Amino acid sequence: DPMVLRQIIMDHYEYPRNKGLKKDPSYKSVNLDSESCIVNIDLEVKIEEGVIKDICFDGVACTISTASTSIMTELLKDKSVDEAKIIIDNYLAMLHGENYDEDLLEEANAFVNTGKQANRIKCATLSWNGLKDILNK
Repeated sequence: DPMVLRQIIMDHYEYPRNKGLKKDPSYKSVNLDSESCIVNIDLEVKIEEGVIKDICFDGVACTISTASTSIMTELLKDKSVDEAKIIIDNYLAMLHGENYDEDLLEEANAFVNTGKQANRIKCATLSWNGLKDILNK
């Protein structure tokens, strides 16, 4: 139902989860910005023994970018790095119109139609690609 999907996105935009930086040296961080949009966010990730213990973010971003980052932080917290990589790959596949496992994505399925708007794909994937870079280091 498109209305339900929109409600999920608006809820995460208006009440973003895990917003606010810890400024803790034990976190890995990355700054993400986009020349095609107002996005400029900092992402912080705490990884211990191969598990994502915490993810948080702050900054300025559009609705799609804020909501997708908020959902990502909730979905991937307490997942192992390997699990998180699989979920990220499935999310990116969904946005690019490829086969993916919707059961893995939970609320991130709300972005299923975003891939039809090419100019929004960057907004919906920026933080996911940023996290993927951190996990691959």
